[in-house]
Amino acid sequence: MAKMISIAIDGPAGAGKSTIARRLARELGYRYVDTGAIYRTVAYFMDLWGVSPKDVDGVTRYIDELTVGIEYDEDGAQHMIMNGMDVTEDIRSQDISQKASLISAHAVVREMLLDMQREVAQRFNVIMDGRDIGTVVLPKATVKIFLTASPEVRARRRTDELLAKGQKANFDTVLKEIRQRDYQDTHREIAPLKMARDSIKVDTSDMNLDQAVEAIREIIRKKVGS
Repeated sequence: MAKMISIAIDGPAGAGKSTIARRLARELGYRYVDTGAIYRTVAYFMDLWGVSPKDVDGVTRYIDELTVGIEYDEDGAQHMIMNGMDVTEDIRSQDISQKASLISAHAVVREMLLDMQREVAQRFNVIMDGRDIGTVVLPKATVKIFLTASPEVRARRRTDELLAKGQKANFDTVLKEIRQRDYQDTHREIAPLKMARDSIKVDTSDMNLDQAVEAIREIIRKKVGS
């Protein structure tokens, strides 16, 4: 079997990982794996059952009732399948995002999903984004990027994104949630958010989308020649 190319993009919430990774995957013909959506799916499932993301015993008890799958449509867009149902749109709320951060701290959840993420990378050329892709999920990734931006810039982008989708959003509230999410992600005991030693840092605070995409595309080009 030919060795697949894997691009790991890690970074804090709201850094633009999903938007950039999705666009680059489309341009390069790779599969885009949004690992945040995977954890959101678990959080959404537990939320439906009324299980708090902080309830370790509850999460452990109900996790066996959950099946998580990834499907791709003809445009290459990732769809999250929860117990046979497409929940791609249902998992995008800010509330589920916060709960996903807490859910992802549980060892039982990470162990359940780790093999699934690695299996996709073994079968396809992938661009995978998350918090611990380069450090835990794909430690031997072909290219590792740590994508970041200031909390204020990330909060503004997230606020604009939510408003564009017709959802209610307040900048100050989103900024508070971003900072809380940063703390949760960097201080969790299991697989905390941190920059891999062989990762390349890209700060997009002063970049627009096109500039950020080009910066990362150039890094990939130098590494793999694409």
